[in-house]
Formats: sequence, structure tokens, C-alpha cells
Amino acid sequence: MLNIVIFGAPGCGKGTQSERIVKEYDLFHISTGILLRTEIEKQTELGKLAEKYIQKGSLLPDDLIIKMLLDVLESNPNKNGFIFDGFPRTIMQAETLDRLLHEKNTDIIAVLNLDVEEAVLIERMSQRGKMQGRSDDTPDTIRKRLEIYRISTEPLIAYYEKQGKLFKIKGNRPIDDVFEDIRGILDHLINKQK
Repeated sequence: MLNIVIFGAPGCGKGTQSERIVKEYDLFHISTGILLRTEIEKQTELGKLAEKYIQKGSLLPDDLIIKMLLDVLESNPNKNGFIFDGFPRTIMQAETLDRLLHEKNTDIIAVLNLDVEEAVLIERMSQRGKMQGRSDDTPDTIRKRLEIYRISTEPLIAYYEKQGKLFKIKGNRPIDDVFEDIRGILDHLINKQK
């Protein structure tokens, strides 16, 4: 099973590259952002709770995210693998994901870290906010999200480096160039598994 984490600060291009990876490798895309926005649109209990956290630029509690993730994993048991986009965001979430996958006799084979300078991230998210009308892409919320990312999520770099699974990719280049780097990494890892 081909399980991948795509990782990087908000606005680095995780969603765009995830779509290409899903097409190329026939994986199931788990985007916590999309799952949460769907819950918010449906105004479910989880959606209403999530909306309060998102409007403040805060991360949702781990137990809510993990429950949602587990539901998706269990309802898609026969996939070639999964690409985790926006999860994990903390060491605790990473450890939980490792455990859940291990229980299913599989694991993460690669963590793709899309690295983009902060000024570029702010510009990208501001534009996205204007074009898509996203309430979580205002200048104040963007700065708060980037600060939370630095504090909560950047420690995952060392966590996955220690496991030998982290691959850093410059994400501020043309989309096709970034994807070529990703494809080179994944093809190499797939061939090693054969």
C-alpha cells in the first residue's frame, strides 16, 4: 500500500499536488481541510464546532480530527493507498497515524515537505481568499495560521527525518516542476519496494 503524507505551511500547494498524485498513483485523497469544509457546509455538529476553531485560525482538537480520519480509513479499505493532506499537524497526530496504519499492516512510505517562503505563502493565500471567498484566508487569520504552523507542525520535520521518510521539495516553482520532483521520489520508492 502506498501511503504518503504531503506536508507544508498553509498555501504551499498541498492540494494542487495531491490532486496530481491521486491521478498518477490511484490513491485516495484525505484532505482534512476539505473534509472540514464539507462538514461546515452541511452544518453538522462537527462542522459547527470546526467553524468556531477555523474562524479563530486555531487547530481543531486532535480527538475530533482523528475520529474523522478513522471514519475515512475504515470506509475505504480496498484502496491502493492514501495521501494525507493537512494531517498530521502535531507529533501526537503523527504517532497516532503511525499506530493506526500499523494496525492495518501498512505505514507511511514518504513525507513530501513542500517548502515555500512566507511572503509567497501570504500572497498565495490572500489571492485564494479573494478568488474563492474563503473566510479563513484573511491577512490576520493567515498570519495566525502560519504562526500555529511554525509552533505545532514544524516539529514534524524532525520526527519524519528521524524515520528517514522526509523529502524536502522547493514548492515555489512552477506546478509541473514540483510534480516532476514528487514523481521522481515516489517512483524510486515504489521500485525499491518491488
